[in-house]
Amino acid sequence: MAIPSFTGNANPYAGGDPYADYRTAEFPFTQYANLADRQLGAGVIAANDEFFAQRENLLVPEPAEFDPEHFGHKGKVMDGWETRRRRGASAEHPWPAADDHDWALVRLGAPGVIRGIVVDTAHFRGNMPQAVSVEGANWTGAQAPTPQDLLADGVKWTTLVPRTPVGGHAANGFAVDAEQRFTHLRVNQHPDGGIARLRVHGEVLPDPAWLAALGSFDVVALENGGAVQDASNRFYSPPTNTINPGRSRKMDDGWETARRRDQGNDWIRYRLAAESEIRAVEIDTAYLKGNSAGWASLSVRTGEDGEWTEFLPRTRLQPDTNHRFVLDAPAVGTHVRIDIFPDGGFSRLRLFGSLTEAGTAALTARHQELGG
Repeated sequence: MAIPSFTGNANPYAGGDPYADYRTAEFPFTQYANLADRQLGAGVIAANDEFFAQRENLLVPEPAEFDPEHFGHKGKVMDGWETRRRRGASAEHPWPAADDHDWALVRLGAPGVIRGIVVDTAHFRGNMPQAVSVEGANWTGAQAPTPQDLLADGVKWTTLVPRTPVGGHAANGFAVDAEQRFTHLRVNQHPDGGIARLRVHGEVLPDPAWLAALGSFDVVALENGGAVQDASNRFYSPPTNTINPGRSRKMDDGWETARRRDQGNDWIRYRLAAESEIRAVEIDTAYLKGNSAGWASLSVRTGEDGEWTEFLPRTRLQPDTNHRFVLDAPAVGTHVRIDIFPDGGFSRLRLFGSLTEAGTAALTARHQELGG
């Protein structure tokens, strides 16, 4: 599914705000985490050409920047991945062949099921590709593959986005319905051109054998298969930040809500990697100093319709502090809800424990079903 507002090539930059005429749309799949996030370990491991702009720019988390006066020895400096202009075989046939294209190999930060892809051509107005296509592969070897491994004969590539025209200076979104596990992508631009950013939204599907080897781990962490299902408020920053890897690096690297003017409270609901026993908890308010939540409580349930049971009663939180709690008895379930009072935010939630026998069996079955 391409952007509904696709209208062909963008007009040349005419000055002023470089994003003033940028085109995008609401994509329902952006509720899912970005599997191509550098924080998860994603990388662009190879490209056949990056003459004008480096392939690594595809995964930069911030929006692409544009300086109309920034030129280098090779020409205009662009914030994205840009290849040189392709040429035909001879003076009689100067045009690229129908199948000519450039490609980049992307390692996902976490293997998973892809729900949608955004190919963003921000600031590429006359130098974007005519069309793009995206393929996915699921590498199951014990060692991380090299680019040569992925390009070898015998590697199965599944078409996720067929060759589709894209607009310049636009967020081109494509829904994906391949119910499979993928570890790598091959992004193709036909016949050449530039792409500013790539976002790959989906659900993490961890390796059950790896989690079993770990024993005790963070059962809500994004990289281990945890996910945010819903939240009361996303005004300042997304709730998915709270299960990202590592410590928060600044205030907007956590979750912060708008100020409440009623008697309610804010909350996030999570789905765990699978049914788990939770034995210890961390709630970190790092960098939230005048706007951290005042209190927090945690509840657990099994299944989408189970009853919530509180396992951490309403507890006072301090600003810019990592709070640790060892539970008197394990909390068992598939979903967890954190309630903060009355509003504010926190940076990270860690739920340390292990999968139950039922959780291990369910995750293993799904992993096998999706090609793991």
